[in-house]
Amino acid sequence: MDATVDNKHALKGVEFLVKEPAANEVFTPEDFNEEQRMIKEMAEQFVTKEVSPVLDRIDKLEEGLMPSLLDKAGELGLLGAALPEEYGGLGKDFVTATLINEALGAGHSFSVAMAAHTGIGTLPILYFGTEEQKQKYIPSLASGAMKGAYALTEPNSGSDALSAKTTAKLSDDGKFYLLNGQKCWITNSGFADVFTVFAKIDGDKFTGFIVDKDTPGFTLGAEEHKMGIKGSSTRQIYFQDAKVPVENVLGEIGKGHLIAFNILNIGRLKLCAAALGAAKNVTTLTVQYANTREQFKQPISNFGAIKHKLAEMAIRNWACEAALYRTAQLIDEKEKELQASGKPFSEALLGAAEEYAVECAILKVAGSEALDYAVDEGVQIHGGNGFSDEYVISKAYRDSRINRIFEGTNEINRLLILDMTLKRAMKGRLDLLNPAMAVMKELMSIPDFGSEDETLFSAEKKVIANLKKAILLVAGAAAQKLMAKLETEQEILMNIADMAIETFTAESALLRLLKRAEVEGESNQTLQADIVRTYLYDTADRVNKYAKDAINSFAEGDEQRMMLLGIKRFTKTAPFNTRDARRRIAERLIAENKYAW
Repeated sequence: MDATVDNKHALKGVEFLVKEPAANEVFTPEDFNEEQRMIKEMAEQFVTKEVSPVLDRIDKLEEGLMPSLLDKAGELGLLGAALPEEYGGLGKDFVTATLINEALGAGHSFSVAMAAHTGIGTLPILYFGTEEQKQKYIPSLASGAMKGAYALTEPNSGSDALSAKTTAKLSDDGKFYLLNGQKCWITNSGFADVFTVFAKIDGDKFTGFIVDKDTPGFTLGAEEHKMGIKGSSTRQIYFQDAKVPVENVLGEIGKGHLIAFNILNIGRLKLCAAALGAAKNVTTLTVQYANTREQFKQPISNFGAIKHKLAEMAIRNWACEAALYRTAQLIDEKEKELQASGKPFSEALLGAAEEYAVECAILKVAGSEALDYAVDEGVQIHGGNGFSDEYVISKAYRDSRINRIFEGTNEINRLLILDMTLKRAMKGRLDLLNPAMAVMKELMSIPDFGSEDETLFSAEKKVIANLKKAILLVAGAAAQKLMAKLETEQEILMNIADMAIETFTAESALLRLLKRAEVEGESNQTLQADIVRTYLYDTADRVNKYAKDAINSFAEGDEQRMMLLGIKRFTKTAPFNTRDARRRIAERLIAENKYAW
């Protein structure tokens, strides 16, 4: 990838909890190469020139408009950028594909249609299809000649996807599977040519199928009227003895869950990318509005309350971006490592995404909630105008809300974070026991008041190290105390997940700052240092609250008091003037009249 990244000691999935990477081992947004920057700029220009001028027409579901935009994206290579060259793609790496998702994230409903087509609409066939299936579908999906969709959700099975009721029965002549049932919330359904559909064979074998739109017995419902992403085609689909050729079974019979859940890992990261692109765009829109809107004979961007909001939007964008590309590069490197060991293309990327499935879940939550913060404060800064359809911010507000539901709700993702982490520990893939025991031992000892570390940003590094100790303390004690019952204690699981989300994002931001300071000098990173210190100062307080809430749910007496004292120690930070730091950050945004990083 880039010569400035040393991945010899790249952390495995979830190892961020127990290890500290060196800054030069982490990929940052400043490490993009020239080609990646050019591709991102091309995608941004596509949104600016082709999508933004027709947003109202898109929202009215003008017939043929969305498919025509996807066709244009296909002509530029954006649909097939990450697909192998042998199937008509450009063969670009995972980081480049992530960049494209970010750049197109400002496209409102278009970004949803695009992400559904290039992600869940295409990847199941690419990763699980036979060679014949791939040759038949992938080149057309790469060019846009065919549009893809994904049909998993049913009216009574949302988060519990495996409880689907759609059935598949082998025909008497053995040539077809007859599908019966319905699917809902199917993105791109109004114009898609090919669908990945999940149904149960013999009542229990959850299996994937490739279903063409002209399949006999396959019909579409009416377009859904939605709160946001109104221009995204969303219909129910129905199967009444729909005749699907046996050669259209996708993957192994009874192994459909492998398709559904593995594709979600990649989807979660890419949703974060799209949310980040949207959040940066909203930040720019809001800065520009604040600079032109006058009250009390001056621009409202002069006021401290507005500066606080603008700065916080930028802080969350910057930290989220650091976490996103740190993870994207880890997946890219792991994919290359697996391919070098002999794994075929499909297994390599799926294996890499599975390795960092916890980080992908973290990113999905962090990205969607950073965007929700940005649009909410964006509307607030716009005031009454923000409530008007005439201003794009109102559309951004409505469109953002779905992201906390897409790709597994944020609650499901929070529950998965600790569940997947503990399962890895039990399988020996991750050593949590020894680090957790070390934290308990440290808690019983006298605090170390040794000599001060004078390395670059040493105080900030200590805060991150202590936040990880807080996670190990709470997670370890909860697992020991509650044992098998822990999986039913959703409030505690989500408290610990929030600690992990905050800590991973804050550490990523600090590593980004450290790397830039090492390359360009600390004096050139003053505003970035403001961003990281403000984010870290607030993160410590949030982690403190999540930890206390969890501890108070399962501990009492001396055990509770000891753990609460430990949390107080592990979330302690030096005093820091966040008001002045936010003002400096906001003034940069105001001066540049846009999101400035």
